[in-house]
Amino acid sequence: MSQITVSLTVFFEEPFWVGLYERTCIDCYGVYKITFGSEPRDYEVYAILLQDWHKLHVSPPVDSGPADAKRMNPKRVQRSIKHRLSEAGVGTKAQQTLKLEHEQNKLLPKTYSNEKHEAEQRRKFFIRQQKRKEKHRGH
Repeated sequence: MSQITVSLTVFFEEPFWVGLYERTCIDCYGVYKITFGSEPRDYEVYAILLQDWHKLHVSPPVDSGPADAKRMNPKRVQRSIKHRLSEAGVGTKAQQTLKLEHEQNKLLPKTYSNEKHEAEQRRKFFIRQQKRKEKHRGH
């Protein structure tokens, strides 16, 4: 049986209040960032989840590896968290996933502009060829 875990975390990220919608399946992880603006009331957050949940565009799933459902000793969890924070790595898993999606979205306009530039170059080349043919017609 597959298990899906969903969570929403609301926090203040200068200058706006932001909600982080996270969805975890057995082997994938997706995240969506909701910008609220001013501090949202509980009923506003609840309304977004009830009415607009289907509009949330969750990031492409990222392989999260096997999920461990086994409970760990709280002291061991604290030690492992301390050890992970001391290692090099910026942000939480959600922040890293959002960063990855942002970088993928940055590539889209570049590819579009490259295609547009190539099409313009082909058009100019065709015009030059036509002018060259017209010059030789009169002789």
